[in-house]
Amino acid sequence: MDYGADAVYIGGARFGARQAAGNSTEQIARAVEYAHRYGVRIHATLNTLLWDDELADAERQARELIAAGIDALIVQDMALRRMDLPVELHASTQVSNRTPEGARFLGEAGFARVILERNLSLDEIRAICAATQAEVECFVHGAICVGYSGRCFLSRSMSGRSGNRGACSQPCRLTYDLTDGRGRTYLTGKHLLSVRDLNLSAHLGELLDAGVRSFKIEGRLKDTNYIRNVVAYYRQAVDAALASRPELHRSSAGESIPDFTPDPAKSFTRGESTYFFSGKRPGVASFDTPKAVGERIGRVVRVDARSFVLEAAQPVAPGDGLCFLTRKGLVGTNVNAVEGTRIVPNRMEGIEAGAEVYRNSDRLFTLRVERSRTRRVIPARMVVEASAEGVRMTCTDAEGFTATA
Repeated sequence: MDYGADAVYIGGARFGARQAAGNSTEQIARAVEYAHRYGVRIHATLNTLLWDDELADAERQARELIAAGIDALIVQDMALRRMDLPVELHASTQVSNRTPEGARFLGEAGFARVILERNLSLDEIRAICAATQAEVECFVHGAICVGYSGRCFLSRSMSGRSGNRGACSQPCRLTYDLTDGRGRTYLTGKHLLSVRDLNLSAHLGELLDAGVRSFKIEGRLKDTNYIRNVVAYYRQAVDAALASRPELHRSSAGESIPDFTPDPAKSFTRGESTYFFSGKRPGVASFDTPKAVGERIGRVVRVDARSFVLEAAQPVAPGDGLCFLTRKGLVGTNVNAVEGTRIVPNRMEGIEAGAEVYRNSDRLFTLRVERSRTRRVIPARMVVEASAEGVRMTCTDAEGFTATA
């Protein structure tokens, strides 16, 4: 919230799509109290499929969250729609919202917002926005599921852990062999289902014009630095898009001016793509690794016994984490020393001339974000008037609210 979010989605104690990201009702109540100072909304997730014998507990949790002051409940199981809960309902991406007909039905069924699948094109998103009376929210940044959200049963089949119960084991990040019907093998031990991360920051204006009214950052189970950096970056990007659209305005109050320069390439990323935003295109998968690769910084031009020479596009500092895409796969190391373009790593194993070099940990940037003291503030103008009757002070904030004493 301090870095500019207009809303925060947060998992309750149970029944969320991230089993390991639960929060107590008391914790959520404290978040609500802080959020509402700035008009920030809290959306609680209860977005898994429920067994019949869990419905009473799910309803109890939902009503406790509502009593704590949440602004919306994000759900997957339609049983929650029948409970007559006194709160906005948002249809989770786990409902697999990918057609105009489905979005229209959800709007007519009373859902205030529909959260879209991550594998839709701009034309498909535009058609959905035109078809439903519900608000439309879409993901713009973060991890992508290779299957349809809420319709993928690969994890349940392979490990017994269901993605529809908040326990996905992420089998799409494992290695596979590519073999045809005749038994001929074309690829061995590659991450054939591992999709690069989504980044639609350059297309926010197009999404606004299509009718999208909420942008979602995939952020649960990410660390504090990731959240600070990526949220601050998108706050600036959204404000830039809104500046040329005076008919639209942000939904919360206050200013967040980060004391560092946000750059999502310096946080966890498997490499970026726009996925199917402009249609189905190559380059959306990362066969070599499902891990964080980071930003490209150059190429190895020469390798010595204890160091290598880097044709660098960006400066490197001691303590940085580097990885190399070589013929043998992904190799990682840390930087011990820098002597001009010569890099002395803590290990040389696997580093070869011609390898592309990526930085997946920028020590100096990480320190700046960790030490950040950015706080959200609401600008106000104070006028003090003195007269024979006494002194009067009038305070007017950026939202136009006025108080006089």
